Amino acid sequence: MAKKFNITGRCYPAKHYMADVSKKMAQIYTMVEEGDYFIINRPRQYGKTTTLFTLSSMLIKSGDYLVFNTSFEGLGDSTFLDEAKFSETFVLLLAELADIYAPELSEWLHEAASQTETLKDLSRLVTDLVKKTAKKVVLMIDEVDKSSNNQLFISFLAMLRQKYLAQDIFGTFHAVVLAGVHDVKSLKLKIRPNEEQKYNSPWNIAAEFKVDMNFNPSEIKPMLDDYVSERGVKMDTSLMSERLFYYTSGYPFLVCKLCKMLDEDILPAKDVKEWTESDLEKAVQRLLRESNTNFDSLIKNLENNKELYESVYSVAIDGETRGFSIHNPSTNLGFIYGIFVDNNGLAIHNRIYREVIVNYMTDKMHSLQLSKGIDFGGGYRNVDRSLNMELVLTKFQAFMREQYSKKDRDFLERNGRLVFLAFVKPILNGAGYDFKEPQISEERRLDVVLTYYEHKYIAELKIWRGQEAHEEGLLQLANYLDRQGLTDGYLLIFDHSSVKTWQTDRVVVKGKNIFMVWV
Repeated sequence: MAKKFNITGRCYPAKHYMADVSKKMAQIYTMVEEGDYFIINRPRQYGKTTTLFTLSSMLIKSGDYLVFNTSFEGLGDSTFLDEAKFSETFVLLLAELADIYAPELSEWLHEAASQTETLKDLSRLVTDLVKKTAKKVVLMIDEVDKSSNNQLFISFLAMLRQKYLAQDIFGTFHAVVLAGVHDVKSLKLKIRPNEEQKYNSPWNIAAEFKVDMNFNPSEIKPMLDDYVSERGVKMDTSLMSERLFYYTSGYPFLVCKLCKMLDEDILPAKDVKEWTESDLEKAVQRLLRESNTNFDSLIKNLENNKELYESVYSVAIDGETRGFSIHNPSTNLGFIYGIFVDNNGLAIHNRIYREVIVNYMTDKMHSLQLSKGIDFGGGYRNVDRSLNMELVLTKFQAFMREQYSKKDRDFLERNGRLVFLAFVKPILNGAGYDFKEPQISEERRLDVVLTYYEHKYIAELKIWRGQEAHEEGLLQLANYLDRQGLTDGYLLIFDHSSVKTWQTDRVVVKGKNIFMVWV
């Protein structure tokens, strides 16, 4: 059976094409060797489960370790409400794994389960367990934050911490690896039942997990080489690895999802068995139009947190530049959910997410009464299937001028860029797409790359900040056009002056024709 690209659950080397993460795994293996307790907290569909299984296999293969790789997924909430039930259930989880990896301990663990009624009992059992084997015992728990807001779970972590701190006296796990979305180091600990919760983390013994879980191009390429070798598909694997990274910044789910779409959707419709850059662009556009659990989770997280929504809006739409501070609650939440990344400042993690976010915010704009006045009529398409961009901009200017009143002024100044993106979207109407490229500068530029059939256009959106900044911006746009191999560019200037000019102008900069519109 041929391998596939996998986007759900654990990956198996014999069944799935996998990135070469051997260097990452070597780093994690070293942490276990050194007896570290740590948590792999990354967003969902980031390869945490596969990482635990790969690590477990490596440790078992060495012959030095007895590994209990379990998960809290599937345990009912009631398990975490009763100390006796939790303690017994946890021992049974260990016993089931002992059936496979440590038969000599299996019967003892099964019998001990019903006698383990408290966390103290569980603590003693752990000590007895490590004494019964000559191997180093490693505990791994996936989906560890399933009930991380529960006091019993926090007390369980506190028990592991106490044993860790007294490991020279009482036997305990050599290493503990937890995996989940949230970092349990930030959990509050309630020492006594009636005491107010305090930031006294039961997991402050954890070593910092610094391994970059994103796939870089050198890790993606071996996966594509494997695919080419097995399937006989023609491909420049170096180039495709770089382009996959360009769109995804190495987010594991997105990399594998695009590869899966190329293999299962794009390739079968072609006469030649080959992956090209244009094929990848098609896959990206299909991905942006579909609904999946990853995107649904992204949007849900924005909808459920107003502060996070505003932070994401300021970065994705306004092009606001700010330092990355993990101590800022909305920044930290965005980082936990895989939305934000520290890219010499706060940034959206990857281009795919940026497009999903902007498209979602644009769609919300269409639901507003304001958008009903936008003219989506004909006349934008030329006979050669090119887009009349000058008409697009002047029509948008006319719309803004009509809507610009005391009532709508604040709204338009706050959301002008989003209104323009909402304006453009139905004009493209399946014949093209737009990509947004925020530029990190005082100008807060937003470069919009539009395609329409085989044609490409660059429209730069920026706020008017005076003539000097304007001249500098024109040079930047001209250089950008040169890099894109284009001779014509477009500049949409949002002028927040009390008296507006509503002007249009043309200028030639470094041989590039630039059409400008003020709104």
